[in-house]
Amino acid sequence: MNAALFPTLPTARAALIRDLLRKKKTRDAERAFILEGMKPILELLRVNSPSLLAVVVTPACLGKGGPSLQRALAQARPAVYTCRETVFETLSDVRTSPGMLAVLGQPEWDQAMIFKRPRLFGIYGECLQDPANVGTIMRTAVAFGVDALWLSSDSADVFSPKVVRATTGALLKLPVFSMKDVSLFARHDCAILAADSSVTRSRRIDEMTAIPSRSVIALGNESRGLSQATLERAALRFHIPIGREVESLNVAASAAIALFYFSSLAKGRKG
Repeated sequence: MNAALFPTLPTARAALIRDLLRKKKTRDAERAFILEGMKPILELLRVNSPSLLAVVVTPACLGKGGPSLQRALAQARPAVYTCRETVFETLSDVRTSPGMLAVLGQPEWDQAMIFKRPRLFGIYGECLQDPANVGTIMRTAVAFGVDALWLSSDSADVFSPKVVRATTGALLKLPVFSMKDVSLFARHDCAILAADSSVTRSRRIDEMTAIPSRSVIALGNESRGLSQATLERAALRFHIPIGREVESLNVAASAAIALFYFSSLAKGRKG
């Protein structure tokens, strides 16, 4: 098998891929995004993921992957295209690309069904603008069994290339929703557990022994924290005790600690 078995990437489709990489407006309109990397794409091919819409690969990548890669692509459900390395460089968002990318459909999640669950363990991020932090938080949320992630509308786009890379696949496993007003949680009987660095207004996280059966952990922007409006709606406020040598923790690190601790309480939570 060789590259000649697959059609050449049409110019119009190449233009669309560039727009999907660079423009949120296009990602929203097409309900699609770009994933780069041989390993995650092969895993999606292995499970015949319905999210896969198309795959683009260079001849060099085909040669490096050998017969097993060529067979996987030949048997793929979505369309597979090849393009020259010089063209692929204009499609890639990474400095050293493996020569393989996929167009994926954005997953669709039913927020109403999640709110109908008798128990809920979620996380809310407010003004989280660093893509790496958002992606890491998503991976952590999947690791600790979070039901869903809500992000304020001024947070990073979860389908942007940098977030997609940081999630390493969690993006297809974790329901994510955009939110303008945290009052939505109160309307669905969810208690906000707000991270608040003020030791006078909040409790040490390790002093908390139970959480409500429907809880959402809220984390804010690293420099400003949560807004006053969100803090005022919180049922509980907590802080993570740290040494005086460090002013604050990275928000992704704080999320990991909070989710690790609260996930253990969630398993035996009381209403």
